[in-house]
Amino acid sequence: MNPKGYKYTQEHEWICPEPGNTGKVGITDYAQSELGDVVFLDLPSPGTQVEQLKKMGEIESVKAVSDLFAPVSGRVLEINQAAIDEPGLVNQDPYGDGWLVRLELSNTSELDALMDSDKYDEFVARLSEEESE
Repeated sequence: MNPKGYKYTQEHEWICPEPGNTGKVGITDYAQSELGDVVFLDLPSPGTQVEQLKKMGEIESVKAVSDLFAPVSGRVLEINQAAIDEPGLVNQDPYGDGWLVRLELSNTSELDALMDSDKYDEFVARLSEEESE
């Protein structure tokens, strides 16, 4: 189950809205399990402006290099140095210690375009069904 109160993209990123128009961003448990062991993170520097659903970095795993997309537009306030130093945190705790960046949201209404946890669970269930066919 994915945390309630978070918002999710079809690219399997999440954002946890925080007070003051900020939010932590990471990848979902589904994404980290599909990627396999995460070995390297290329995250945007603090101060970087990101656009909703546009590439903002990369995640490298033992299987592949995948693009990381911004769930909302805004400015990068902070990156998770612990996850850069130990990328396996993304696999171990994708919704906690494995968060990637904290953003200052430039348009909070963009959150409305994202899926809530129930919709995301349904989305992942459909993907899993398609894969098993």
